[in-house]
Amino acid sequence: MRKLFSLFTILFMTMVIFTVGPVMAQKEYINGIDANFPPFAYVDKNGVPAGFDVDAVNWIAEKMGFKVTHRPMEWSGIIASLEAKKIDFIASGLSVTEERAQKINYTIPYWEIKQVFVVKTDNSLTVDEIKTGGKLLGVQSGTSEAKWLKDQIGKDGINYTLRMYDSAPMAVEDVINGRIDAAAMDDAPAADAVGKKPVKILGTFGMDPEDFAYGVNKADTELLELLNKGIEMLMADPYWDELVKKYEPGAH
Repeated sequence: MRKLFSLFTILFMTMVIFTVGPVMAQKEYINGIDANFPPFAYVDKNGVPAGFDVDAVNWIAEKMGFKVTHRPMEWSGIIASLEAKKIDFIASGLSVTEERAQKINYTIPYWEIKQVFVVKTDNSLTVDEIKTGGKLLGVQSGTSEAKWLKDQIGKDGINYTLRMYDSAPMAVEDVINGRIDAAAMDDAPAADAVGKKPVKILGTFGMDPEDFAYGVNKADTELLELLNKGIEMLMADPYWDELVKKYEPGAH
């Protein structure tokens, strides 16, 4: 009888191990984010990563069965960190560009954005005056708009001086304090700034609209497929509309 009991015990424990095993082996991924790019990604007052992309990825992780850690980091070096596999993917308002596509893979796009100038509410400058009048223009380093604006200097009368910032909100603060004439950024963080600060959106400045997508290391095709499925599920789910309403990151 005692031997029979022991046999049942061994069989039961074996079943438990095989049942629990896959759950314990749940994959974990690191998402690199910009610590100051509201409303898509930022660190809140409690030091916790938050934002549209953070909530979206958390939902995808739960549905697709993996764990995720959101790691704030310097935006100017985030592509290099992905290439070096210090992070697994980037879901943080990442623009799709041909230059980046040579280094990383992109998921399907989930948002379209435009680039705009932001000035103080009482500023009377026009877009053309900023572009040709030798003004001081702030922009976040490592962004597609920073590269585009730099490439335009000297073409067709374009004349401004660029000042680089670690984040778009830092540039906005210098607009308010009068240290720069205007800031260039995506329309979603610009709209976020308008809702909180004495600034206004002056208008687009000639750069073509871009898509946001998640960035993945070239070698990680499995994760790319996983995220693509997750994005498709999310955009078809009512939770997508809840996120849009919650963060209101510009016009889709």
